[in-house]
Amino acid sequence: MRDVRIGLFLPIVSDLTESELQDAPSDVQAIYDELMTFNCERIEESAESLALASKYIAEGILFQKQEADARHIAVATINKVDILVSWNFKHVVRYDKIQRFNAVNALRGYKPLEIYTPMEVANEEI
Repeated sequence: MRDVRIGLFLPIVSDLTESELQDAPSDVQAIYDELMTFNCERIEESAESLALASKYIAEGILFQKQEADARHIAVATINKVDILVSWNFKHVVRYDKIQRFNAVNALRGYKPLEIYTPMEVANEEI
């Protein structure tokens, strides 16, 4: 959040994130609320992103019960997000998965999606 506060990153939030956070703990909701006070870009799911998410599942990268993860990755891909930041080490921030997501993306003409943990993108030098 410090890097967002000082303007190093422009946060992009999807409608998926907003719906997932409705039942989140209050401290998580407070962080989201603060994030939304910045010049946050909002993106939305589309038929195109839903089709791409289905492809990730059909290719066996994720299972149906991880559909929400597939949808996040697809909406970021379709909207040409530079970096998807996630704490999800089990299904998202994994080298093997990232390579497979991007292989599917490349076959469909989308640019690769960079996926990192918050610690990997945080600028510690400032």
